Amino acid sequence: MRVDTMGALRPVPAEPAENPIKPRYLEALTLIERLHRRLLDVIKDDFERSGEPEVNPVQALLLFNIADAELTAGELKTRGHYQGSNVSYNLKKLVESGYVHHERSATDKRSVRVRLTDKGRAIRERVNALYNRQLQAVEQVVGLNTEELDRLNKALTRLERYWTDQILYRL
Repeated sequence: MRVDTMGALRPVPAEPAENPIKPRYLEALTLIERLHRRLLDVIKDDFERSGEPEVNPVQALLLFNIADAELTAGELKTRGHYQGSNVSYNLKKLVESGYVHHERSATDKRSVRVRLTDKGRAIRERVNALYNRQLQAVEQVVGLNTEELDRLNKALTRLERYWTDQILYRL
């Protein structure tokens, strides 16, 4: 019971029962964010151990995701899910450091296409080698096999699709 503004006793409405999926959903969101930060930490640690100070972990992932393609910053944003300003800033730094070659489109002068230089491909190979070293441990130590990773990827893809629909269709 509680007292209302007129001094009368009123029953306190019962709190609605919390949806049982909510704590699991919030935990998943926290884990997704934490895992991305931890991946950046792993890449940073690997690069620091080998003395590669010029490239930060975000830039290393950008180089990894460019791979052998020739892309625009917009395509990188779409494919790699980077923030637009983050892509532009990091691409500028990578061009200045000689990791990425950029060229304005002949048809649309606003569009710039980028591709890796030999120096950029060397960083991409370093990240790829790191991932390759982790593969055996992910299965043997962590216990994640192909089927579990497939289920995880399917669930994350569905969540991504849901969030995309939220934005596109204002659900």
